Amino acid sequence: MFRILFVLLLVVPAAEIGLLVWTGNLIGPVPTVALIMFTGLLGAWLAKREGMNALRNAQAQLQNGQVPGNVLIDGICILAGGVFLFTPGFISDFAGLLLLFPPTRSVAKVQLLRYFQRKIRSGQYNFYWKR
Repeated sequence: MFRILFVLLLVVPAAEIGLLVWTGNLIGPVPTVALIMFTGLLGAWLAKREGMNALRNAQAQLQNGQVPGNVLIDGICILAGGVFLFTPGFISDFAGLLLLFPPTRSVAKVQLLRYFQRKIRSGQYNFYWKR
């Protein structure tokens, strides 16, 4: 767990800053800032579009009496992708785009489902259903 936190809190931001500085030197500071702003706006639009699709799918499944489990995993991935795209940096933008596009999101969904199944089997997550 400590290794994951170390990577997330130290290595990734350092790599993001290094890549931003390198890009700024390569294409200039104004185009770099414009590119960061463009990816943020693109991310907001794409997250809204995909989020609304997931919400419609969840409502349709609920109306048919189904549990929208798969759509909820989609929603988690879409939310994370939107947050990544709003975070300045090219590495986080790439990760966000991977989570927002349905073909690449399916890979993340499989990994997330395996994670939740492992935690439920080990007893770390408990779900209670009340009527």
